[in-house]
Amino acid sequence: MSGEVGVIGGVGPAATVSFLDLVVRHTDAGRDQDHVDMVVLQHASIPDRTAYILGDSPDDPGPVMAADARRLEALGVDFVVVPCNTAHHFTDEVAAAVRIPVLSIVDETVDEVAARPGASAVGLLVTSGTLASGVYQRAAAERGLAVVEPEADEQARVMSIIYDQVKAGRPADVDALRAVAGRLAERGADVVVLGCTELSVVALQHDLLADPLFVDSLDVLARRTVVRSGRRLRGEAG
Repeated sequence: MSGEVGVIGGVGPAATVSFLDLVVRHTDAGRDQDHVDMVVLQHASIPDRTAYILGDSPDDPGPVMAADARRLEALGVDFVVVPCNTAHHFTDEVAAAVRIPVLSIVDETVDEVAARPGASAVGLLVTSGTLASGVYQRAAAERGLAVVEPEADEQARVMSIIYDQVKAGRPADVDALRAVAGRLAERGADVVVLGCTELSVVALQHDLLADPLFVDSLDVLARRTVVRSGRRLRGEAG
């Protein structure tokens, strides 16, 4: 898989901008022409994924995202990425709408966790929609990983950070996020996945990846996108 990348973005807008920034940062480039070619749809009006999955909204994001994938395919991209974890729930519908591959943020992230020496259990910091959809739980089980989920009060805190703070353009309570991650680790998580791209925004702002406990799904997707596009990762040997 190589060539031009199609990005179904806007889910959320800040996360898409962070994804594009990460792709640039991770590309071993000495000039403009060495960077990844991308076609980006910043489609912020896609219906809310969590609200639909939880039954709080009748507006189905799946057909909208599938139509976006067809638009990108018509523009000649070679594969599609969606920098949103909750949107993975609709990946099969999106993939069925096009002939080109759709790179899975969830599968790529769990592959990275599974490759960590000694990792046997993964903690999840995700939206309630992602949690309810079971996409991370299934991917982890396929790779022999146990899953540690937040308790109800912890999940409410995570959702507040995502929706009331990051999506609303307000400062994130990074100490609260670290506290929830710490409690997941206390309950057996060897690695904690930042499985919501709004939390990836927090990771960039507060250098959370300096802590080896965390794996950031958006960072993983950006690196995999660089490689799949046929470019070299910055710092890659050889």
